[in-house]
Amino acid sequence: MKRNKKEELGKGIRALLGSIDDEVSINDIQPKKAKQVINTIIEIPLDYIEVNPFQPRKTFNETELKELSASIETLGVVQPITVRKLSAKKYQLIAGERRLRASKLAGLDTIPAYIRLADDQELIEMALIENIQRSDLNAIEVALSYQRLIDEVDLTHEEMAKRLGKTRSSITNYLRLLKLPPEVQTGLKNKSLSMGHARAIAGVDDIVLQIAISKEVIDQKLSVRQTEALVKKYTGKPTAKKAKSDPAHSLPLAYKKLQDQLSSDMETKVQIKRKSNGHGEIVIHYYNDDDLNRLIDFFDKD
Repeated sequence: MKRNKKEELGKGIRALLGSIDDEVSINDIQPKKAKQVINTIIEIPLDYIEVNPFQPRKTFNETELKELSASIETLGVVQPITVRKLSAKKYQLIAGERRLRASKLAGLDTIPAYIRLADDQELIEMALIENIQRSDLNAIEVALSYQRLIDEVDLTHEEMAKRLGKTRSSITNYLRLLKLPPEVQTGLKNKSLSMGHARAIAGVDDIVLQIAISKEVIDQKLSVRQTEALVKKYTGKPTAKKAKSDPAHSLPLAYKKLQDQLSSDMETKVQIKRKSNGHGEIVIHYYNDDDLNRLIDFFDKD
């Protein structure tokens, strides 16, 4: 009885799709009959569909896939996937990989698909734009998709803004995120940092300070406004006199590399001050008590 109910539900879904031509055999679709299937919806065997090699999305939440699979078992595939036709028995996915994966988990043999013509560049563009429209993307995923549209589809900021219905400044702000250090990008990926936080942090020139500020923002759960105040606190512009006397400007290259390495290892700002006689000092900055304790642990770890 349960199986019959599912079959009836599946038929209902197919009836709703309306465009499906049950009389068209998938095995009979040849190039000369392309007009029969292009821009229509038909049932395609899952084995005939290959995934999009340009798919920008690389990870899929297993729990959400299982939930979607359970829904498909009961109701069928409500929204068709989009493919392009490569040959009589070969199609390439343009959009809908979650639905395709979930349908396989549900044990389906076929899936409703909207077929359209597309060359490789159009395929990349459609896949990227479809991916960007998803609501669950983090800011870095959006930024990477924007960058791929620039690199692989050769779109300008202006063209992207028009196609996506965004402002040009919005596109630029997202792309700036890719210049942030990995530690800050991680905060954006797990959504412990927002776009507002990232814009404030991106205004800091010192990468090590960017990392330190992002840690404090996350640890203290600071708002965007509090983050802006924190950035202002740590980034007072040096006077011309200070800039001129800054020992970092006169450091030999080997010392600068060592200074950068120490900053990277300790994840904080480190300054090497060297005098002409070879004497000097190493200054290690910390930004709060937790940061100090972290540095103490760093030196005690060996």
